[in-house]
Amino acid sequence: MRKIGLDTRNLEHPEPFEMSIKILRTLDMDSYLYMLHRKKPLPLIDLANEHKFQVFTHQDTHEHWHILISKNTSEDLSTYLNV
Repeated sequence: MRKIGLDTRNLEHPEPFEMSIKILRTLDMDSYLYMLHRKKPLPLIDLANEHKFQVFTHQDTHEHWHILISKNTSEDLSTYLNV
């Protein structure tokens, strides 16, 4: 799978949401969004779930959120977690 990285930890709302939506529109079955955020982006997660994307989230020891989103629902996204 091809990783599309997006680090939004230093960005203010609504920039992270807008950037991630643009990426989600381009995802195919062989790619995934790997987003880093300082908060859990619930609107993005809800939208991805509504559109039947697979979503995996993890909060690391620095309290940063790792959000992985893919169209491919058969892939185990947890194996792509980088912490």
